[in-house]
Amino acid sequence: MKKIPLISSILLAAGLASPISTVMAYEAGDWLIRGRIINVNPNDSSGSLTVNGVDTGSKGVKVDSDTVPELDITYMITRNWGVELILGYSEHTVKGEKSWAGLGNVIDTKVLPPTLTLQYHFLPDSNIRPYIGAGVNYTYFFDEKVPSSSVLSNSGDKVKLESSWGWAAQVGVDIAINQDWFVNMDIKYLDIDTTARFKNTAVGSAKINADIDPFVYGIGIGRRF
Repeated sequence: MKKIPLISSILLAAGLASPISTVMAYEAGDWLIRGRIINVNPNDSSGSLTVNGVDTGSKGVKVDSDTVPELDITYMITRNWGVELILGYSEHTVKGEKSWAGLGNVIDTKVLPPTLTLQYHFLPDSNIRPYIGAGVNYTYFFDEKVPSSSVLSNSGDKVKLESSWGWAAQVGVDIAINQDWFVNMDIKYLDIDTTARFKNTAVGSAKINADIDPFVYGIGIGRRF
């Protein structure tokens, strides 16, 4: 999913927003339920690899992207302020690059990153209403494994990724279809830092720190209740 067109669409929508011919208006107490298709695009970097307690000085992992459905729920505290809970999970493969390139894929994992943001909606009476948000993200990694094709693969090998707390930011826009239904476009940034710990691999135990920090691009449809 390309970044520039989606950002441009949001900015264009914000510029065209007008209170004329309004078909919907947010009110305090409204619930907004959105279903999106999202692309989770890691902006990753890593620290050096430690093997059997010795820092090798080598760096380099890459986390692939994933496109999945997402559900989010917003409660409007006032006509302008809302609280949003973002729910969904994605699956990712971590592979070596740079100094790690010869290792190939080293981790397969599933990621559950519930995120809570406080949003400000600029134009609650308009058909096109942009918003911004900021909040906190908790990321839980599960079903981690060393791929059987990895050079690290070994009988009884294990890998565990530490859970992460971090901040989150978002910008988006709702575009009214009628009184209750609307189209949504949204971009989020999640601060996700973790440590991967390997045991019983072909090289013994190992550890590497990684900053995943994904941009999440979404488009979908929502309904007001």
